[in-house]
Amino acid sequence: MWLRESGDEPSLRLGVVAGKFVGNAVKRARAKRVLREAFRLNRHKFSGKADVVLRARPELLGADAGEVEADLLALAARAGILGKPGESK
Repeated sequence: MWLRESGDEPSLRLGVVAGKFVGNAVKRARAKRVLREAFRLNRHKFSGKADVVLRARPELLGADAGEVEADLLALAARAGILGKPGESK
């Protein structure tokens, strides 16, 4: 995960990349879909104004959705963009 503070943008923006090391075009597209879906389902838990870039890795294709979401939330917490419990959007 890469993070860049956005100046005037009011919300988070997401970018997803998957290089050829992930696999062929079908595998890269699937990896990006999985990451975008995990972000979409947990977007309400994030806070702040930032541009987020997620890089797909080959291990992502063998993981289930719960593992991907847990890893995403752990990365967001380390990056400081995970909202505080009870914080409303």
